[in-house]
Amino acid sequence: MNKPLILHIETATSICSVALSEGEKIIAMRESDRNRSHAILLSRFIRECLKESGREITMLDAINVGKGPGSYTGLRIGVSTVKGIAYAGRIPVIATGTLHTLTRAAMNSTVVQIIPEENNKDLLLCPMIDARRMEVYTALFKPDGQIYREITAEIITEHSFPDLFANHTICFFGDGSEKCKSVIHHPNACFIDRIIPSATFMVPLALDAFFKKRFENTAYFEPFYLKEFLATIPKKKIL
Repeated sequence: MNKPLILHIETATSICSVALSEGEKIIAMRESDRNRSHAILLSRFIRECLKESGREITMLDAINVGKGPGSYTGLRIGVSTVKGIAYAGRIPVIATGTLHTLTRAAMNSTVVQIIPEENNKDLLLCPMIDARRMEVYTALFKPDGQIYREITAEIITEHSFPDLFANHTICFFGDGSEKCKSVIHHPNACFIDRIIPSATFMVPLALDAFFKKRFENTAYFEPFYLKEFLATIPKKKIL
């Protein structure tokens, strides 16, 4: 099976995004940034993508869901929808990290592609998802998409990233990066606007998992909330 038919769903942020891919090709997609509309739009988007492409649910080889971190409500809507479809059709489930999807979107940005030519410092990509107040869900990635520092919930201050800025250019993006602009003014910091976790950027991650048979246990799979696990731990600053 060289061109698996995979349905991709991302609901961890204010973006409700659905895409249908056949191999590497996206054959249908729907997306909306209407806040708090996931419960209304998600099922409709799935139906429309299938109808537009002339496919049926029973034809799916896998379903790929954004596992977070992000909005508790958005994640529950996405995961519960995927579980329902997967159970009914006995379809394998793949889970893709939302920060990984954001990073894939940034890697496709012209801004990121030209930065290494303008600055000889090593580039790091820093996706950020808003976690309210001055806190964000974040991680650091290398330009090739490999993880450089694991996912954490962090409070952003003017003292964030001091050691990393000494040897790296750091690109910030995602809805959580907006709150950084007012506090991070280092010359090696750059901000990329309008980078969203679109389901279209989930495709390469899902294909890798599919061919390596990295499927979730549908009965026990839960979203990666992150903040729940840190609720009793004092908040820390980025070092």
